[in-house]
Amino acid sequence: MELNTLSAVTPVDGRYSKATLKLREIFSEYGLIRSRAIVEVTWLIQLSDSDELSDIPSLSDHGRAKLNDLIKNFDMSAAKRVKEIEATTNHDVKAVEYWLKESVEDDPELQALSEFFHFACTSEDINNLAYALMLKEGRDLLINIEIHIAEQLRQFTQQFAATPMLCRTHGQPATPSTMGKEFANVCHRLERQITQLNEIEILGKLNGAVGNFNAHLSAYPNANWEVLSQKTIESLGLHYNPYTTQIEPHDYIAELCHSLQRINTISIDFSRDIWAYISIGYFKQKVIATEVGSSTMPHKVNPIDFENAEGNFGIANALLAHFAEKLPISRWQRDLSDSTVLRNLGSAFGYCLIACAALIRGLNKIELDKDRLAADLNENWEVLAEPIQTVMRRYNIEKPYEKLKELTRGKKINQQVINEFIAGLDIPDDAKQSLQALTPSSYTGNAEEKAEKI
Repeated sequence: MELNTLSAVTPVDGRYSKATLKLREIFSEYGLIRSRAIVEVTWLIQLSDSDELSDIPSLSDHGRAKLNDLIKNFDMSAAKRVKEIEATTNHDVKAVEYWLKESVEDDPELQALSEFFHFACTSEDINNLAYALMLKEGRDLLINIEIHIAEQLRQFTQQFAATPMLCRTHGQPATPSTMGKEFANVCHRLERQITQLNEIEILGKLNGAVGNFNAHLSAYPNANWEVLSQKTIESLGLHYNPYTTQIEPHDYIAELCHSLQRINTISIDFSRDIWAYISIGYFKQKVIATEVGSSTMPHKVNPIDFENAEGNFGIANALLAHFAEKLPISRWQRDLSDSTVLRNLGSAFGYCLIACAALIRGLNKIELDKDRLAADLNENWEVLAEPIQTVMRRYNIEKPYEKLKELTRGKKINQQVINEFIAGLDIPDDAKQSLQALTPSSYTGNAEEKAEKI
């Protein structure tokens, strides 16, 4: 069966492929091969530039340009040629090396240098840096989308900064806030995690079969391979890890996965809250005439985007949790159990993107029903028991909490009952007037100020 969006095994490349298209160049087999080629070429250029490796000729401008063009012009036909070579070698990294040698065999300068492709490298020297490049690019893509979501939340924060709402603790009516402040809470959490995600150092190693430059030093014992390795890794925009076995230990990948998990968990929490606010009428959803909400109930306008986001963030977190637990573990100096796991990194990023796209769609559809919020507040005057008993404490009224508990607990009361209770208190008149001026809608503390400050 031909591969297309209908025949794809997973929805990442099938039903939701529109949301994940940008990942194909990064995390696909093509992306991995291309990243390996980038590492191989970068290493050769650094070797040729080193003053300590005198018998490795320096590249001419022509030679340097041709090597860079191999990367710049790398396309699907190049990747397919690598796969053809792999069919013979049965080794994916060696196939990239052979493709590079093949690509320069008509150029005398580069052909003379061709045995320095993959010089002193184990496959993992190439692979760990290739995956690091892929993760760096994938992280940048996700960060841009998360920043877009945070900006949407910030807009809602400003828009609804002064709109009072009844809060619910344990699902029950509680002290009011403003809708803008509730968006501000999520915005602040998300932006903090985005900053942490961006600050994670993406590490790499280029130090041979068990991490000690054994082969390098056997060929050039006087070269400072630590410096050359670090320079190469940093030229790729990565950070140097000086202590490894054959593999870079992947601790940074665990850090990155944990960071993404926290972002996704915040987004799940938010999606569930918005879903609940829609269910009690705080938000309406924009109706699209051509859409159907239910196959049997014509009236339905379901919060499917927030449900979709919740589900896909959850799948992403399941994968990320496995990566974080498995990848930092390797038997002795090397085993291959990480290899097949690393090939699935793109799936986790895919589900993150699918979820983010759904969340953005959902946010673009909601409209606040201020009348519904106001009605809910007006039906719950008992929430003013908190400020009344607090003021009573200030003026040393005996058992203030207990008296308000008797008046309000488990009961629906109105403004008249509240004001009559306040009128009977032995407190100064100005304190009585302040309390009687309170309404559930005005009892929001500094919520508006907090929302406007974010």
